[in-house]
Formats: sequence, structure tokens, C-alpha cells
Amino acid sequence: MEHVQAQVKRTDTTRWRLRDNDSRHTWHYLDNDAAAKDWPQSYADKYYLGLPLDLPNLGRATSSLGAVENTLTFLEKLQLPSGHWGCESGGPMTFCAGIVIAWYVTETAIPDHVATELQAYLAARVNPQVGGWGIHTTGDSNICGTTLNYIVMRIAGMSPDHPILIRAREFVHSQGVALYSSCWGKVWMAILGIVDWDIVHPMPAELWLLPDWMPFHPRRFFAEIRLPGQSMSYLYSKRWRCKETDLIRSLRKELLAQPYGDIDWKRHRTTVAKEDYKQHRSWLADGVSWAYVNIWKLYLLPKSMKSRAEAWLSELIDVQASNTYHGGIAATDQPLSTIVSFFRDGTNSVSLAKYVDKLQEFLWMTGDGLQINSTNGSQSWDTAFIVQGICAAGLHRDEHWREMCVKALQFFEKQQIRQDCPEQEKYYRQQRKGCWAFSNKYQGYAVSDCTAEAIKAVIKLQTTVHYPVLLEEERIFDSVDSIILYQNSTGGVSAFEARQGSTYLELLNPSEIFAELMVEYDFPECTSSCVTALALFREHWPHYRTRDIENFIQRGVRWIKSDQRADGSWYGFWAICFTYGTMFGLEALAAVGETYGTSSAARAACDFLISKQREDGGWSESIQGCEHKRYIEDPRGSLIVQTAWALIALMAGEYPAVEPIKRGVQFLMTRQQNNGEWLEEAIPGAFHRFCSFSYPNYKFSFTIRALGNFATRYPEEKIPAQA
Repeated sequence: MEHVQAQVKRTDTTRWRLRDNDSRHTWHYLDNDAAAKDWPQSYADKYYLGLPLDLPNLGRATSSLGAVENTLTFLEKLQLPSGHWGCESGGPMTFCAGIVIAWYVTETAIPDHVATELQAYLAARVNPQVGGWGIHTTGDSNICGTTLNYIVMRIAGMSPDHPILIRAREFVHSQGVALYSSCWGKVWMAILGIVDWDIVHPMPAELWLLPDWMPFHPRRFFAEIRLPGQSMSYLYSKRWRCKETDLIRSLRKELLAQPYGDIDWKRHRTTVAKEDYKQHRSWLADGVSWAYVNIWKLYLLPKSMKSRAEAWLSELIDVQASNTYHGGIAATDQPLSTIVSFFRDGTNSVSLAKYVDKLQEFLWMTGDGLQINSTNGSQSWDTAFIVQGICAAGLHRDEHWREMCVKALQFFEKQQIRQDCPEQEKYYRQQRKGCWAFSNKYQGYAVSDCTAEAIKAVIKLQTTVHYPVLLEEERIFDSVDSIILYQNSTGGVSAFEARQGSTYLELLNPSEIFAELMVEYDFPECTSSCVTALALFREHWPHYRTRDIENFIQRGVRWIKSDQRADGSWYGFWAICFTYGTMFGLEALAAVGETYGTSSAARAACDFLISKQREDGGWSESIQGCEHKRYIEDPRGSLIVQTAWALIALMAGEYPAVEPIKRGVQFLMTRQQNNGEWLEEAIPGAFHRFCSFSYPNYKFSFTIRALGNFATRYPEEKIPAQA
């Protein structure tokens, strides 16, 4: 990897700065000495860039509480001005293409320092064995990932004769050329005009004109496919593509095996390389696609209906922009909407300027180069868990750490979403008043567990003496009211909104790379977060919606039990995997008093975790377990994040033997550095079975919670001295 990186240029990383504007992140390159002197690098800047921090040696902690204090000594230097902790939100490798293609299509200039560091980051992530890229940083190379990142490299100015691109091109051609990409890659290539729209699976705009009550109306789709699907359907219906340039003509020659005009595009609609084809299309999806293209679109589709559908999609896209400050839900829909704005409103439009400005919030500078985040951050999510870790250790009561915690509380107060979306029913949005998003209020999309974890952090701080009450109880009640709406008829809880459609809609999944994508599902993580949040809430406000909250908790716990696997574990959807899910399952059971000594479900879960503990006291789990839905150890051995999750779970379940827990705590302490930090290991996050998500702050938030729980639960236990 270092050899590959040596083949590309770099900027001076000491000149990069992160600006935190009320939790909105943008990176800036200072190209002269005076500017760099006037705006010195912070500890956070240096940490994100992998530069030396030159922090003092704190010495090895001799107790779990001491280890937490050492971590907080490190973390207080990374807390950003608005009170949160920032980080990259990387992992997926295909989102980079959307942002960069949006720049190219909208004729937005890419500064040299940005282009240089984009090349450097992708050079650091190329597969050294085959020369390609996957759909995520730890995935096998495939056509979609390689083709899209090849295009990014070319837009960023890399010559097709560069050794990196020669190898990438060889890989693409060895696998069947770019025509064998999965659907996501084909859409972006169609927008650029590298391929024809006939190669893309139909995305009928007319579906959005169906009556809302119909079971396959797109409003019922999962938000993260519904929202990019709006812009995709609009562009598909218009068959819009950017103007042809020398680069586009060259990319056709580089990525396709035959002349553009000779290709049978329709035949290649269903051709997908083996490595790209993670989620197989159903016979129903293929049948509907064939009927749409060969019958409905060709002979029956009225032009007036097509025009009405495009107008309605255009309106939906505008409303989404208004509700998210033009930022969209993620790096999926935002660049697509940017392109719609360019095509529809023009180069000099106000809307395009707002979209292009918002693209900057997806950029994140690292020691390896400039990556494109999947979202505009994970500010609320990470800060909630860090605060809960501090509280687990009881250190929020320590005057030394109070200022840091108050700043975090001020962040939560500012980032709570205070209004519902205008005409929310009309535009397919659920109540969001009182909620928190994954990142910040500007992103605008409330999430069930982000709200639950944030409100737990707020309650824990505001009910502690000497802390200000920044969120009055009416605002906490707003959060509770919205959380309750996320529960499905099963008792389980979804992520972005309560489930609107049947899981049979999965038969229409067009992605070819993501599973369980079409509708919201019940997630043990979301269910547990909401159950534990409401259980904490009713300790302090026992008379507010008493019956509703009791029903929610009881139904949620029943669903948690029904979702438990035969081996005692839970499958975690949003991270890796059984360790993560089982932590949340045991926490939900503990919220209603079910632990190892009183509950067979808790006992089975604890026994499952104990059976996976390794000889060195740690736990290890691979992302391969997400795909195959079975526990698979990571070949790198024990990992700090999985170990922290297992320890939190065992202590929540009140596992009766302390020795296995002590061994896990000792393992965590041996991995801690002398300045208080933990080093990056394997990526702990995942989603939709086949894709990773980085979550670099997990190595801090969950470790301090595990160690803090141990310190308060077993104050008399001593950890053996470290070697």
C-alpha cells in the first residue's frame, strides 16, 4: 500500500484545518505561511491527519477507572468547539464517485489540493493484489467499485497511463468490462454518458403517481433507497446525461471493450459480474422490468402521465432539499439532487449554489488523503455514547470533567430537531420534533436510536447535581412522543421511520449489492436503544404517558426475545455483528430486570458470549459474519471494540463469574497507549450485510463504558499489573 501511495503526489498535511461551524464540518487548505500561522492546527486536526500529537506519557493505568481517566485526558483535546467529537464516516467506496461526478457534471472546479488528496486516498485503498477497489474499504475488488473509483481518478486528473489506472483497467477488462457493473455503477455511468440509459434497470417515475394506499407505492420504501430513488427516477425518465467531453469519450474507450455505438445496451441490463452480484434479483423484479421496458414504456405510457410524474418528483426533491438544508440524507441522494438542480435550474441558480456548497460537508481529510464520507458525520451518535461512557464511570460528577460534559450537553441542546417537516404526511415524512439525527439538526432526518441514545445522555447529565437544565421537560417529552412512533406492529423498532411496507417488497430490490434494503426492518439495536431510553425516562417522569411507555417497553422486550437466535445471540444489522447485537439484546432485557439469574434468554446470551471469549481475554468478530449470518472470528485476533461490547453485555446481564470479565478488562487495558488513546483496528461497523462503516470513535466510547461499568460494579476488584 505504501508503495502504491508513493506513486501519487501529496499536499503538505500541516496546512489542512477542520472548521467546526455549529457541528458542520468543512476542511480547508491554507496555501501560505501567514494564513497557517494565523490559524494553527488543533490537536483534533493533527489527530485526524495522523500527525504527531506530542502528548505527555500518562503512564499505564493501574485500574479500570484510571484507564477511563487517561482516555478522557486524551479525548478532551479532541472535543470540537461546538461540544461534540468528530470523525470520518467512511467505509463505503462507491459514494466518493457521486460527489466527484456531481462536481464534474455541474462544471464545478475541483481545486488542485482536493484533486491531489482524492488521488492519494484512493491510491491507499487500491487492492495491491488485483489493482481494483471494492464497494467498501475491506471488501473484495469488483467491477462497480473499480469502475467508479477509476472514473474519480480520471476526473481528478490522473492519466490513464498511470500504473495505478493501468492495473485497475486490466482488472475491469478481466472481469467483463464496465458493462458488468452492478446497478449503482451503471446509473452513474449513464449520467456521465459513458453508457446508455438502456443498460439501467427501469426506475419508473410513474410509480410515484400511484395512490398512496397501494402496497408497492415508493413511499413505503426504506428512506435510504426512496430518497436517491427520487432523483434517479427523475433522471431516468428524462434520460439526462451530461454533455459529451473528451474525457467522456476517452473513458468509453478505456472502460468498454468495443465501440459505444456497437453495444447492445438492453442485453447488458442484467449482466453483472460475480463479485458485484451480492444480492440477486428476483424473477419478479426481472419480469416487471421486462414488461415496463418492452410494453408499458414502448406502447402504453401517456406523455401527460410522464410529465406529471416528473413534476411530482421535482417537487419531492425540492422539499427534501428544504428539510435537509440541501444536504440530503447521505452521500447517496445529495449528489444526485445536485445534478437534478443543475439540469433543471441552470448553472447560475440559487438552488445549485446551495447544493454545491453542501457537498463540502461530505469531505474528510485523513492521513491517507481526502475521503468522501457516507454522511455529513456521526456527531450526535458518537457524542451520546462518549457521554454515556463518562457517566458509566461516574466521572461526570467529577468537577474536572464537568466542563467537557457541559459542552456536550450544550451540543445536544443546539442539535435537537425542534420542528416537524411542513406537510409531512403529503411528503412522506414521519414526526421528528424532539429528535436527533445521526449527525446534526441540519441533516434533518431523525433516527430512532440516535434520538434514544441522545436523550439518555441528556437525562443522565441534567439529573446530576451542578449541571444546567438546558432542555426543559417539554423538549424531553417531545423526544419520547417521537420515539414511541417508531415501534412497529411486531413490537420491534425501525431506524428512520416506522415500517410502511411489506418485506415482500424485497422482491423488487434492484441494487444487486445490498440486502434487506427495500423497507424498514425491526432492528435489535434500535429496539433496545428505545426500550432502555424509555425505561430511564420513566424513572424520572413516572406519570407521563405511563401506559403507553409500559406497553412500548413490554412489546419491545417481547420482540427482542422473539428475535434471539437458538445459540443465544442476536444478529446486529448496523455493526459487526453478533457481539454488537447481543450487547443491545442484553441491555434491553436488563431494563426490565431480566438478567442471568432470572431469565433464560439473558442466560443463553451470556453463555454465548462466554463461549466466544479468546485465550487473551478478548473477543474477535469479522465482517464476514454479517454476510454469512454466522459468527466468524476476525483473523487479526482479539479486537478492542468487540471486547468492549461483550463486556458491556455481560455486565448488563449480571453474569455471575467475575473472572472472564476481569480478563476482558485486562485485555483492554493492555491495548491502551501511554497517552490514553486506543489505536485503530478492524472496522467495527456494517450495514445491509455487505458493506462496512468505519465508526472510529467506537474505540473510545465503548471502551470507556466497559471500563467504567467495571469500575462502578466491581470497585473492590483489582486488575493484575500489566506486563
